[in-house]
Amino acid sequence: QVQLVESGGGLVQPGGSLRLSCAASGSGFSFYSMGWYRQVPGKQRELVTTMTRTGDSNYATSVKGRFTISRDNAKNTVYLQMSSLKPEDTAVYYCNVDAVRFGIRYEVWGRGTQVTVSS
Repeated sequence: QVQLVESGGGLVQPGGSLRLSCAASGSGFSFYSMGWYRQVPGKQRELVTTMTRTGDSNYATSVKGRFTISRDNAKNTVYLQMSSLKPEDTAVYYCNVDAVRFGIRYEVWGRGTQVTVSS
């Protein structure tokens, strides 16, 4: 079993910053791509950003230049630094991890953390 523990969501004013983190654990698992998606009610879940184990990253156009993904492979943890937040960034943010054990790949989702950008 893989467990993801997310933290860091909350309420922030427009223009503010928040940092999300997601720690992955699971006996015998290796973690490859790690990243973040977000979802608002009535809409599909959308990609925010992902990062490979070797550090290659991609971002949704809407967050480029404002959000930064990073990861600590020793801690199996991925971070999302969000700056210059806008009301339209309000969503539930989900951690997403590709975990592999015995050659079998699993896609694992966190429970989500609410980010609300409002004055």
